[in-house]
Amino acid sequence: MLMYLLYLLFMIPLCFMKGMWYLVQNFLFFISILYMMNMDFFCWGSLSYFFGCDYLSFGLVMLSFWICCLMILSSYSVICYNYYKELFLFMIIFLLLMLYCTFCSMNLMSFYFFFEGSLIPTLFLIFGWGYQPERLQAGIYLLFYTLFASLPLLLGIMYIYMSSNFLVFSLNYVNDYINMFLYLSLILAFLVKMPMFLTHLWLPKAHVEAPISGSMILAGVLLKLGGYGLLRVYDCLLSIGMKMNLIWMSLSLVGGFLVSLMCLRQVDMKALVAYSSVAHMGLVIGGLMTLNIWGFYMTFIFMIAHGLCSSGLFCLVNISYERLGSRSMLINKGLMGLMPSMSLWWFLLSSSNMAAPPSLNLLGEIGLINSMVGWMWLMMMFLMLISFFSAAYTLYMYSYSQHGTYYSGIYSSVSGYCREYLLLML
Repeated sequence: MLMYLLYLLFMIPLCFMKGMWYLVQNFLFFISILYMMNMDFFCWGSLSYFFGCDYLSFGLVMLSFWICCLMILSSYSVICYNYYKELFLFMIIFLLLMLYCTFCSMNLMSFYFFFEGSLIPTLFLIFGWGYQPERLQAGIYLLFYTLFASLPLLLGIMYIYMSSNFLVFSLNYVNDYINMFLYLSLILAFLVKMPMFLTHLWLPKAHVEAPISGSMILAGVLLKLGGYGLLRVYDCLLSIGMKMNLIWMSLSLVGGFLVSLMCLRQVDMKALVAYSSVAHMGLVIGGLMTLNIWGFYMTFIFMIAHGLCSSGLFCLVNISYERLGSRSMLINKGLMGLMPSMSLWWFLLSSSNMAAPPSLNLLGEIGLINSMVGWMWLMMMFLMLISFFSAAYTLYMYSYSQHGTYYSGIYSSVSGYCREYLLLML
């Protein structure tokens, strides 16, 4: 546990040396492989008072390492224009440090501290390396939505400490609170982070304005922080959760359906992928709120699958954005004639986004649907609609971007580079 923390801390000075970009990238790949090899099959591995790691946090830390490696691999334009690349690397390492500490915290208080700390480097990534001047508004949205909901979380944690004198996750199941205000304050911050429908307005803004690395880490890991936090705090909220969860489930499923309809009207490809992740996270919230074993396991699987799949789609959108200088569906046409080998990746990632076999998304989606229908069969209506429309908007994105006559201004552009194929394959 401490080994990886020190490894990341000692990589921070490397960021500020000359010509260290590729070295840092290779070191990150190395640490992710090290971490994968080092999995110990205990309940809480490398146990100390504050940090420990079980299966849930293992998978998500693995995802964080992996996506941070791919963030550096995808942000080639930062080196090309030499745009503060040392600070960029520092931000990525700092964010990875925060995420690692978040997922390995055993204490609610330190979890809260790192959970909010991961917001800071993300904000700097959006402010510093974003594309349009509207990124200031997007950053303010992100900041205020998440901070507004996270003060009650701090108060809830303090209340738990006052009433039970401990904050350790693994002892959480001892308590069973039936306090309505505590329930809302603990759960709201994670629902905003997920994001649940009605609190999702910051997400498309932040995605559209963020650089590609910001989009990848947002879609890949930061949305998973909400699900991870819910899985952790639900231990002590079971009995009131049984009463209240129908509200959140119905809200997230109806919201997922409405967001899927909005996806069919998008012109900006990045906004389409961002809204699609809101719809998918609606499924995750619904499955988690059933509080049964299918829901818990499949939430985890679907979070990992969605993290890999949607960050891959953001990479593809960025690749065509670097070629054509636009993310509009009206200009990104006929890419099959321009980059035929890229079309394979478009097809694979689109099909896994609409949960076609043999993707992990299929397994997660079937499990989540199973848990919700087993809990209440009326959910079937909205689940059918969400599944249908998610296939519909993914096909719309794929067919519009790959087929058709291509825009006449792009005859001078390059096909895919080797590094991009490597990035998509990973």
